[in-house]
Amino acid sequence: MSDETPERDPIGEDARIDALGERLKAAREREDQRNRPQVQGADPGYKLGNRVLAELLGGMLGGAAIGWVIDQFAGTSPWGLLVMLFLGTVVAFRNIIRISSRRPD
Repeated sequence: MSDETPERDPIGEDARIDALGERLKAAREREDQRNRPQVQGADPGYKLGNRVLAELLGGMLGGAAIGWVIDQFAGTSPWGLLVMLFLGTVVAFRNIIRISSRRPD
């Protein structure tokens, strides 16, 4: 019995099934690549916007805080606060212009 050849030959692979399998594999790879989280980092525009916002807020709040401290010790209220707030804003805008004029990496 084991020496006998089977009565029917197995059906050969159909080329259409092979092509369909290849297309499904390629589609799965594209979908996995599309859904994979970006390891590179955030969008450069988003990072730049956050940096500009941080510079602006940091300059204004830092200048206001230093001006308030000067007013408390020198008794020059509100001039120390106003002058330092203005200087903090100028420094913040100078930093923003410097950031925006730099070439992107």
